[in-house]
Amino acid sequence: MPAPLSIIDFHSHYIPPGFDLGHLVTGSAANRAHWQSVIGKITDPRALVEDIDSGDLAGRVVNVPLALIAPHPAGFPADLPARLNDALAALVAERPGQLFGLAAVDTFGGEASARELTRAVQELGLHGVFLDSGRGDRLINAPEARPVLEAAAGLGVPVFLHPVNPPGLTEQLAPFGRLGTLLARGTVNSAALASLIAEGVFDRLPGLQVVVTNLAIAGILLGAAYDQPEDGRSPAAKVLRRQVFADTMGFDPVVIAALAAALGPDRVLAGSDWPIVSQGPIRPRLQAALNGAGLSPDAQSAIASGTLRKVLGLGAADSGNDARRVRSA
Repeated sequence: MPAPLSIIDFHSHYIPPGFDLGHLVTGSAANRAHWQSVIGKITDPRALVEDIDSGDLAGRVVNVPLALIAPHPAGFPADLPARLNDALAALVAERPGQLFGLAAVDTFGGEASARELTRAVQELGLHGVFLDSGRGDRLINAPEARPVLEAAAGLGVPVFLHPVNPPGLTEQLAPFGRLGTLLARGTVNSAALASLIAEGVFDRLPGLQVVVTNLAIAGILLGAAYDQPEDGRSPAAKVLRRQVFADTMGFDPVVIAALAAALGPDRVLAGSDWPIVSQGPIRPRLQAALNGAGLSPDAQSAIASGTLRKVLGLGAADSGNDARRVRSA
């Protein structure tokens, strides 16, 4: 019988104490109850490590979503990302080798965001950056986002390109409930990825490594199957297998199998979207999904944590942030 998977959850959210998240508790009774439960967990560092302490997980990669704190980012204080990154670094330092942080920056903050990312990696020891797919009518290919992408590529740290609720489409699909929400968010995640491919950003930044959620599956599959560039840039199929990763959010074997086929199984990362989508034990669901996807033991091990360790620059048994400091020196 194979040994249990050693799982590091790449897709874990956290909000430091002191922020009012009441604006999230809206809509139907079921939606309000869901977000009340989410808020209780996402602001509790003890809940964040509960699955680690139980042995279900070996670790978590933690991000702080600015969009949950400040629904209208143009109005948040300029020093907010730095304060969040300081808090996240302190949290990660309490669990060396188990918690790893992704810096919070204003995706469209230009050079100031690039400077904050550099500080967060080189001085605080964080391991990557969490960015929004878009804002308003802009996607991640906007000029204002280019400096932080360049900084991530230069630092050798991954970009987690996260979905947002795109204006217009979100309202158009709202009558379809949860399915409509997922379609809207998946569309903007796919569109953001497509914008980077179509404009040749990956070619110009060969060090850029981007992780999308598996909601971006349409962009991945359509790009891999149908992209036929005529401008000299690399075709999507090549870019995807060279510079793109996707997570396992939802733990569906059909989706995971499709992502593994399009990207390669060594470019799929365990990720649960804790605590918004997943609030329970991860190991049994991930194991069942990987088995259902027909993946080999080696592929399963890579998805569970092996590939992630390489992406974050960790050793087989990383002891805190030493690996990042060496890599950034």
